[in-house]
Amino acid sequence: MAFVADKRGLKWSALAIGLSLAMTAQAQDAGAGTGTAAADQEASREAPQTPAQLDTVQVLGSRARGRTAAETAAPVDVITSEQLRQAGVQEVGQILQMLEPSFNFSRTFVSDGTDILRPATLRALGPDQVLVLVNGKRRHQQALVNVQQTIGRGSAGTDINAIPISAIDRVEVLRDGASAQYGSDAISGVINIVLRQQTDATLMNFEVGQTYEGDGRVLHGGANTGWKLGDGGFFNLTGEYRDREETNRAGPDLLRVDPPRVTQRLGDADAKDMYLWMNGELPMGGGELYWFGGLSQREGDSSGFFRTGGDNRTVPELYPNGFLPNIITTVKDYSLAVGYRTLLNETWDMDFSVVHGNSQFGFEERNSVNVSWWYEPIDPLNPAAGIYGQSPVEADTGTLEFTQTTVNLDFRGNIDWGIGNSPLSLATGAEWRQDGYAIEAGDPVSYMYGRTDNRGIPILGQTGDIAQPGMQGFPGFSPREAVDESRHNWAVYVDAESNLTSDFLLGAALRYEDYSDFGTTVTGKLSARLDMSPTFAIRSTVSTGFRAPGVQQLFYGQRSTNLNAAGVLTDTLTARQDSDVTRAFGIQPLKEEESTAFTLGLAWRPNEKFALTVDIFQIDINDRIIFSSNIQPEDPATCGPANAGCPIRAVLDPIGVGQVLFFTNAIDTKTEGVDIVADYNTDFYGGSLDLTALMHWNKTVVNKRHSDSTVLAPQVLFDDTQVTLVEEGQPAAKHVFQGFWKKNQWELTLRENYFGSVSGEGFTPGLKETWGGKWLTDVAVGYNFSDNLRLTVGANNVFDVYPDKWDAGVTNPNDPQFGVSPQTNVFPALGFIYGWETMPFGMNGGYYYAKLDFKF
Repeated sequence: MAFVADKRGLKWSALAIGLSLAMTAQAQDAGAGTGTAAADQEASREAPQTPAQLDTVQVLGSRARGRTAAETAAPVDVITSEQLRQAGVQEVGQILQMLEPSFNFSRTFVSDGTDILRPATLRALGPDQVLVLVNGKRRHQQALVNVQQTIGRGSAGTDINAIPISAIDRVEVLRDGASAQYGSDAISGVINIVLRQQTDATLMNFEVGQTYEGDGRVLHGGANTGWKLGDGGFFNLTGEYRDREETNRAGPDLLRVDPPRVTQRLGDADAKDMYLWMNGELPMGGGELYWFGGLSQREGDSSGFFRTGGDNRTVPELYPNGFLPNIITTVKDYSLAVGYRTLLNETWDMDFSVVHGNSQFGFEERNSVNVSWWYEPIDPLNPAAGIYGQSPVEADTGTLEFTQTTVNLDFRGNIDWGIGNSPLSLATGAEWRQDGYAIEAGDPVSYMYGRTDNRGIPILGQTGDIAQPGMQGFPGFSPREAVDESRHNWAVYVDAESNLTSDFLLGAALRYEDYSDFGTTVTGKLSARLDMSPTFAIRSTVSTGFRAPGVQQLFYGQRSTNLNAAGVLTDTLTARQDSDVTRAFGIQPLKEEESTAFTLGLAWRPNEKFALTVDIFQIDINDRIIFSSNIQPEDPATCGPANAGCPIRAVLDPIGVGQVLFFTNAIDTKTEGVDIVADYNTDFYGGSLDLTALMHWNKTVVNKRHSDSTVLAPQVLFDDTQVTLVEEGQPAAKHVFQGFWKKNQWELTLRENYFGSVSGEGFTPGLKETWGGKWLTDVAVGYNFSDNLRLTVGANNVFDVYPDKWDAGVTNPNDPQFGVSPQTNVFPALGFIYGWETMPFGMNGGYYYAKLDFKF
């Protein structure tokens, strides 16, 4: 990318433009407006409001009254309900991936709970570094922690698919750091989902579709309706149901079974989703009482890694041909926001709100076995007594729960401060928030070593090696990992902006936060916009930000089965931060991430038909919280008596695990990129044509790896495989080109999505694979039988494009490098044809559908 080629040139150019912007603004005549846009903008800010005119949600990124997305100093994208409808998919995450180029929604499989709850990211950062709002209020995060080798590894983001698409009026995306305005997590940006308020009709939609391969059938139905309440109030209600069958793109297993057959489930998990959401307002006492929220429940059905018939983790009496553990997940989510806003006088208003949210993630294992229960000796002192020879094949393996309560008191108004060309738009307020996290233990059989959980009793599996504890696939959470903890924080902020001249907007924000666990932090933001003419503007922001360690990262712990570097299934411990294990390694307690962000852009609208924005950005993050590499013990042949000279083994052997992972502040990163948005509308062949081009480039670099441990070097704590995942796991380029044509009753949508190349080596350390960029084409044709009935048929990925196949490396058995890591990649021979850890658009291939929309 050109902007990366000379970083010093980029910085100096940005500085020069910023200084020119400021000097030009000072040179402007404060009393002379230059355009209609500026005059309209000023008029909208100065117009007094009545209670019926209270802003339910001001535009994202600005708290000034009357500010539109086109007038802000920071880049804001607004995705309308009509654009959401035209996307051709019914999950919020997939829609944003299609319509917001800086958004990534990676497809994952064989990754436990992440199969059903996928990581959503902005600007190639982490899922927990983007803040999600609903109606301008903070949305709670998910309970699930992504601990497998996927995008967002070690994070707990926001379950964006817990919100039904039928309930959404529009989505606002602020592509800018905003911690000083909105608090923790807003490092890469903010996504605000605005709910419907309509009371005019009942809107219903039904969709059926499936992949070209004949699997992945989707049945979807949604309904939205509303009623008027009082004088100017409303109550809007949404119900939605979706049944998505699994897809499987696994190839035959050539190494573990004879004759070869498919042994894995690789693709979308089977999922059934149900939603009930509401949004309402009621005029009361000169102001408005408002409320919104909803319930959702999703049930997922995915699988783990295949166990062969001769594996020590298999019981041949139950599974003579091996088995594939079945992971059943249940995601329950509810939220409720209640608030009251009112005008205090002609220029000031107040908003008080309480928001409570809860996310639960339950695990159940089926088609499995606790090998240690089966082979446990009846009498350890009398081998002749035999073994129990019994084990359940399914069990509850535990539940994760995250709760959040947020209380806000906000004031907003104008002050005639005698400076510049307009009053000072000022917002200030306070926030109190409590985050809680709980882990509920599973059934005893799901985690125990035999019936007594006594590791002093040797329990030998079928190969003569020690049998592993717990259910295979996803061992349960034990009482040792069970937790019910919380933390709280409070914050105060001030956010101001004003037109110093009729053409120069300057804004500043400052926020102070105090956390009960790690202390205090102060963040700030400066923003500016110069309207050079009625059609052309330059805008820029600079900000500091932070992200507090999530309570999920503070209190999560787990014992599971994962692949080690040699490709062997190994008992793995995720050690809770600030635990005996992490302290033994010298790992310090978690602290906050700190960031600085800079954007510089232009907005050009020469006429009513064309608009263009270009924004460059840079985000530096220090002390980024990561999930460590798999820390594995030294070769026992190199150890002395009592593990002398082997400090890692000395810690791990007593607790009986083969590798350990933990959360720690270990890396500093820099992300920079460019966003280009262009819109053009015109008449074409007797109809109207809307053309959109959305282009995004990014580059992330791990500047530094650091370790507080005297045992673990930085390159061991966060090895090259994890660096590759952070730097190259998400597309460095993502583009969307779309055309929408409408004539009379007919509608035609044609969209091109480009997903840039990605790389990974998490499962093949030292053998980095790069999957090339791909273009995916979507097409849809709609016919409006009337104003109340529309039929749409279409296809996404119409040309059936798949990712590049995973390179197997050396496959010739006669080659001396065959089987020698990292020259050989065995996973394609196990059925992993297209890769594993990074899948920006999945591997389902083409999908066709029919959709019916009607209202009454």
